Amino acid sequence: MDNSHATRIRERSLEHRALGRAMLEARARRGFSQEDAAFRTGIHRNQWGALERGEGNPTFASLMRIAAGVDLPLSEVVALYERQVAEARGRKAAS
Repeated sequence: MDNSHATRIRERSLEHRALGRAMLEARARRGFSQEDAAFRTGIHRNQWGALERGEGNPTFASLMRIAAGVDLPLSEVVALYERQVAEARGRKAAS
């Protein structure tokens, strides 16, 4: 069986993984479970989890729903993402 699709999903970019970590941090700041956050955004819990693992590519509309669902301005979610990218690049450069 060809696992190329599954491999591509797991091998998302550093940026996808950073967005996932930013989502997790935003959710944790509010004390929400994945299920809570998913319900508040209308995003299925499984999809939310995939996004947090960096396995998805959310649309702009989804990003706005994510920000609203965790009670943060989109700009703050983007700032969390940018910090995560910078940290990941720093870790990559150090290794």
